[in-house]
Amino acid sequence: MLGVVAQITVKQGAEAQFEELANQMVQASRQEEGCLEYGLWRTEVAGQYAFVERYKDEAAVEAHRKSDHFRQIGRAMGAFMEGAPTVLRLTAV
Repeated sequence: MLGVVAQITVKQGAEAQFEELANQMVQASRQEEGCLEYGLWRTEVAGQYAFVERYKDEAAVEAHRKSDHFRQIGRAMGAFMEGAPTVLRLTAV
């Protein structure tokens, strides 16, 4: 099992627009074969979010990254982000 935590900082005042798009990403990603968990979380820092994801295997991760919704919604979310996300890839032990 593989995990991904993508930490994102959103521009001040753009939180609502970001959340709307991010929740579209969550709903679409949860439908992917091999996706075990996909959620959006707010951190304790204002304007900071984290996507928490779990996948069956590497093929499922790659399928997610190549999906139309990841590319289209991800590009749209970029307009509301402050810099690039920090991505932590995890392997279950």
